[in-house]
Amino acid sequence: MAYTPELSLESSQTLRRISWALGVPMTEGIEFVFEYLPKIIDSEKVCQGCRNKTKCSGCGFNSVKQNQEEKEEIE
Repeated sequence: MAYTPELSLESSQTLRRISWALGVPMTEGIEFVFEYLPKIIDSEKVCQGCRNKTKCSGCGFNSVKQNQEEKEEIE
């Protein structure tokens, strides 16, 4: 597992409520949140601020990767 930052009380409570709504444990709820974020955050800004350009192929903000996944879903 990668570095795990502590959540503030407010963030923990928010994650708990999201997880309850999804009917999953918090460990799965946070995965859902991180899967959803690339759909609503400007990927260009994320890519511009990225400090590790060696992981682009596996990044959720990589629009080339997202386009490929969408194409595979259609087929």
